[in-house]
Amino acid sequence: MVAATGTGKTVISALDYKRFCKQHPGKVCRLLFVAHREEILRQSLYTFRAVLKDANFGELFVGSYRPEGIGHLFLSIQTFNSQNFAAKTAPDFYDYIVVDEFHHAAAPTYQKLLSYYQPQILLGLTATPERMDGKSVLPYFNNRIAAEIRLPEAIDHKLLCPFQYFGVTDTVDLNTLKWSAGGYDKGELSNLYTLSGAVANRRADLVVSSLLKYVTDIDEVKGLGFCVSIEHAEFMCRYFNDHGIPAIFLTGKSTDEERKTAKGRLVSGEVRFIFVVDIYNEGVDIPEVNTVLFLRPTESLTIFLQQLGRGLRLAENKECLTVLDFIGQANKRYNFEDKFAALLSNTTRSVTREIKDGFVSAPKGCYIQLEKKAAKYILDNIRASYGNTVGLVSRAASFAEDSGLDLTLANFLDYYHLDPRAIYKFSSFSRICARADVIADFSEPLEEVLTKAFARLAVVDSQRWIRFLLDLLPRLDNVDFATLDELEQRMLQMFYVTVWGKAAESWTSDEVLDNLYALSDSPVLLGELLDLLRYRYEQIDFIDEPVELGFDCPLDLHCTYTRDQLLVALDFLKPATVREGVKWLPEKHLDVFFVTLNKADKDYSPTTMYHDYSINENLFHWQSQSTTAADSPTGQRYIHHWERGSKVLLFVREFKADRITGGAEAYTFLGTANYVKHSGSRPMNITWELDRPIPAKFLKKTNKLVVG
Repeated sequence: MVAATGTGKTVISALDYKRFCKQHPGKVCRLLFVAHREEILRQSLYTFRAVLKDANFGELFVGSYRPEGIGHLFLSIQTFNSQNFAAKTAPDFYDYIVVDEFHHAAAPTYQKLLSYYQPQILLGLTATPERMDGKSVLPYFNNRIAAEIRLPEAIDHKLLCPFQYFGVTDTVDLNTLKWSAGGYDKGELSNLYTLSGAVANRRADLVVSSLLKYVTDIDEVKGLGFCVSIEHAEFMCRYFNDHGIPAIFLTGKSTDEERKTAKGRLVSGEVRFIFVVDIYNEGVDIPEVNTVLFLRPTESLTIFLQQLGRGLRLAENKECLTVLDFIGQANKRYNFEDKFAALLSNTTRSVTREIKDGFVSAPKGCYIQLEKKAAKYILDNIRASYGNTVGLVSRAASFAEDSGLDLTLANFLDYYHLDPRAIYKFSSFSRICARADVIADFSEPLEEVLTKAFARLAVVDSQRWIRFLLDLLPRLDNVDFATLDELEQRMLQMFYVTVWGKAAESWTSDEVLDNLYALSDSPVLLGELLDLLRYRYEQIDFIDEPVELGFDCPLDLHCTYTRDQLLVALDFLKPATVREGVKWLPEKHLDVFFVTLNKADKDYSPTTMYHDYSINENLFHWQSQSTTAADSPTGQRYIHHWERGSKVLLFVREFKADRITGGAEAYTFLGTANYVKHSGSRPMNITWELDRPIPAKFLKKTNKLVVG
């Protein structure tokens, strides 16, 4: 599965196919590339030929094209079905199958292909792994993405052009329009935008005046305007022409010839705008497009990104894309947050904070500006949707209608693209559902305790620990905790301190047993806890492994733990007494370092100095406590830890406070480290070499704070 933006994903697939062929020398590795449009297939064939440096590679089987052979084939899904192509080939005929725009895979037209063929490699390409119905295509790939490059990263790497986005205050109030099945009624929207007389004309006039306000030179514009209906596209086209801006319109019913002609007229400058309905969302490139108008609310994040992507293609003499998005008072179920989160590079900051701070996390060379009222509409909407318990209750109440899915924790989080901490900041999911009257009310002894613990459990990502808890928790009443082995007792201790805030001194004490058995008497919340753990398990996207520390330690490399969890895992049962950034455990011969990269807990700026950071994937620069001298017993222990038989453990976090909940942020375990060199004294500046390299996903967090 490759999630990437634009033609970059086709290049990735061609490079991967080339690598696959090298791994099978002497074998003809048959390729099948499937897409739903002829233009995509032509572009993809040219890309493969360029990457493979073979002008004769592959053949088209689409429209009027008929191949001489089928060994390396670029095939439309329509041709596959109409020609009963599966009957002509064995299930294992193709070694490598690529399916472009894979978010269409749930459609019936793709099911025969996906169920029939059994290639060695199935590669799905998409710029939007979230389908338009909010469901994921990842189950086709065991929930794993092989390579991913999202829009901000593609812009940062100059694969797409930068954008300047203007959120214009719309004159039309959509708050009272009918909302069903996850979106506005298109008929009502169309009537409002085209048939409402003065209202429609006033809005069209706003579009024209905003265009003239925000674009540098109207005579250089090559624009697309995305409309809600054919009537709306016709109306906008007529209005623009009447006001001296040459325009045409296209719809899903337009022929390929009409589209090609329209493209030529736009590129040549004969017309300034094409107003479109249901086309130019995907697979059609006019790289010269430099202006995009969002003239209707786009409920689907998939469609929004596809439409935006039509203007982000690189082209000669094109500096950036200008985006005008018309933002009015929206239904409280309209999702503004996903749209803006997808545009930003820094995922640790909330959209609300970005709006208030002026979108400091926009990609390189990009600019986002919201007009005053538009910003207020968005902030009010986010607050009403996710910013408090009432908003979450409202979402839960309408979830089945909006999504067509069963209301489960996993479905809710996936459909609304929520981090579970966004819920647990306010309440338990079960209590939210009960308040929404979608489950029966309940009263359980551990509700207050578990509700507080859920936020800490929402970042658990150790496969080993999760598997242990999923096995143990459903059968608590039948477990003799004192008979668990040492490793299991440490993992249970980690859970106990997470929920009850202190370590269990004895597994036979009445207090400890009463607490654990009370979980069985809280079946609703225990069920939610198990659901959360299963969800977290499915979200794990890295390979962890145990770290050899001389005893059965449950801490796994590159997993995330709170201070209390990791300390009790190391048999230190009074974690609340640790206030410093270091802890020496003499009985275990371990130095434990707690590193907070951004010590001031302020956002990074070029003038902020940080003393702890990764130099590269293997080396880490660390500054000791200010009182530690190089010739002191502690300093000497650091320098000579290898000879003396002690180990250094490195735990790192970006900020002191969790960006979502406001509580303490958890630490990522970077493993054991060895002394390389030091400079200075009181404090010492030590370079450590890690036994295992820092993965790329963590490297970005640990080295981005280095000041050059």
